[in-house]
Amino acid sequence: MKLNDSIIVEQNFNSSLTKVRNAITKIDLMRQWFFNNIPDFKAEKGFKTQFNVSSGERNFLHLWEIVDVEKHKKIVYNWKYQEYTGNSFVFFELIEKKHKVKLIVTCKITEDFPSNIPEFTSESCKNGWNYFIKDRLKEFIEKK
Repeated sequence: MKLNDSIIVEQNFNSSLTKVRNAITKIDLMRQWFFNNIPDFKAEKGFKTQFNVSSGERNFLHLWEIVDVEKHKKIVYNWKYQEYTGNSFVFFELIEKKHKVKLIVTCKITEDFPSNIPEFTSESCKNGWNYFIKDRLKEFIEKK
């Protein structure tokens, strides 16, 4: 992923705003569809957490900081990795329309990630967000 690249994933849910918001902000729910080893999470500006994700021979120590929150509308993470250069911001935006909720996840790159790491290609990033939002979160929301 290179500077100014963006990935946008949208998903509609036949669910309440509260249910979708809770799924993306409550740690016990996040662990069920997102990363099961997130140690803690608070949808509060300034909150920081870190956790490792192993991908074969590589480790990715995720460093998250919440930089903006609009209650029931938006959460913005600064998302980077301890072992690698690169920086990004991930926006989770919720739009409620007639008993349905649209979630728009946007990943904006503000500093290049290493081009020699397969997990940092645009295709890998897009596939990852599609997996988490369109598969895992959708299944999680619909089965609840």
